[in-house]
Amino acid sequence: MSPVFAHGHLRLYLLVLLADHPMHGYEVIQALGDRFGGTYVPSAGTVYPRLAKLEAEGLVTKTVDGRKTVYAITEAGRAELDARADEIAAVQNGVADSVKSLADGVRASVGQAMRSLRADLAASAQAPRGQTADEPQDVPSEGARALREVEMVLSSFRQQVRADLRRHATRGSLSDDTVTRLRDGLEALRRSL
Repeated sequence: MSPVFAHGHLRLYLLVLLADHPMHGYEVIQALGDRFGGTYVPSAGTVYPRLAKLEAEGLVTKTVDGRKTVYAITEAGRAELDARADEIAAVQNGVADSVKSLADGVRASVGQAMRSLRADLAASAQAPRGQTADEPQDVPSEGARALREVEMVLSSFRQQVRADLRRHATRGSLSDDTVTRLRDGLEALRRSL
């Protein structure tokens, strides 16, 4: 995957976020994740060192509020944003392009996983009556290899979906509608086999 931000652009984007209102580091990480529609969420190891550098440069201040450290843009930080307005516009356009590219990759991955899931479900439907999918059966070596690959794809897909759903649940953005759409979509996929 190509980098989301070009060299130095995350630094500018952090200033853009803090220009909206002061935030603690975790809020900055969440705001970036929200701006990218969940397709990119930077690690604390990416964000906190850059915030520390911005503070050292006098572009942001930090205030300890209980257990949280709140970062706020300074007048020097606002002047930096004003001086680099054209570059910031390019960064924001780049963010939009990155979101589209990341979303396209996710869409392709999900599409491939769904095709693999259809194949697995179709193979299960072909199993002799009375035999469950978990029961061992004689499978030709080529079929066994394909079956193992399908099982790995399904396992990976399940883990990715669980991680996405947990992330949305922690943000409070996992709705009953999402659960219903997931259930109905999987049921429709199963019936289409």
